Amino acid sequence: MSTNQYDVNLRYGVDTHLSLEGKVVVVTGGFGGIAMASNRMMLEKGAHLALLYPQFESALKQQIVDELGERQVSYFECDVTCPSQVVDVFRQVEQQCGQIDILVNCAGYVHLEPAVETSFEQWQKNLAVNLTGPFLCSQAAARSMIARGRGGKIINIASQAASIAIDNHCAYTSAKAGLLGMTKVMAKEWAPHRINVNTLSPTVVLTPMGEKAWRGEKGEEMKKLIPLGRFAYTDEIAAAILFFSSNGSDMITGADLMIDGGFTIW
Repeated sequence: MSTNQYDVNLRYGVDTHLSLEGKVVVVTGGFGGIAMASNRMMLEKGAHLALLYPQFESALKQQIVDELGERQVSYFECDVTCPSQVVDVFRQVEQQCGQIDILVNCAGYVHLEPAVETSFEQWQKNLAVNLTGPFLCSQAAARSMIARGRGGKIINIASQAASIAIDNHCAYTSAKAGLLGMTKVMAKEWAPHRINVNTLSPTVVLTPMGEKAWRGEKGEEMKKLIPLGRFAYTDEIAAAILFFSSNGSDMITGADLMIDGGFTIW
């Protein structure tokens, strides 16, 4: 009877510097708080960024250009919930930037209210931005990655709300829970093409939107439910995005990384 033997001294070759030199990274919702923290880190690691932003944020573009520059950053207006716009913009990214190596789905939307009061319009908008958008962009990115045969990384920003019930989050939770399921299926189907697909699930993050939503007594009560006793900072989420973008995460796919200070262990 023969047995397989492995050389336990072999190493995969993890780049401990987390270099993204020569990598093209597409970031949806590219002007948001988590995205901007991630943008700064990835630029430091040598990436070329393709930032997607919606038309209603076009007035912010010059401010972002002033902060990040243009040498390693390209800017594309796109409604990620519109199939034709997504197809067009990913084609433009390929033409201007080359091979798409990494996609970070940061675009998000939240409107909190009790389930019995949630309008169909708000239900649809939560699903469109938080689930349909990542589907369309992941599909477009994967088609590009598969065609070029060099693998890639897709990172979806989910939420602790995808895994645990929080009052007034019905539409948001439903969309983010769907994102977890979608990610697992994509991870399984695209693994033979060396495409890793994962989610990050943060607690409240101190972005301008997060701070506004959770300031005051409401936020103090929420922090009591978090074992570490505080909210997350944008660079903590960005650090996880950077790891999932690097080759140190090549053996991780279909996973959901909780960045919630222990909120979901109760």
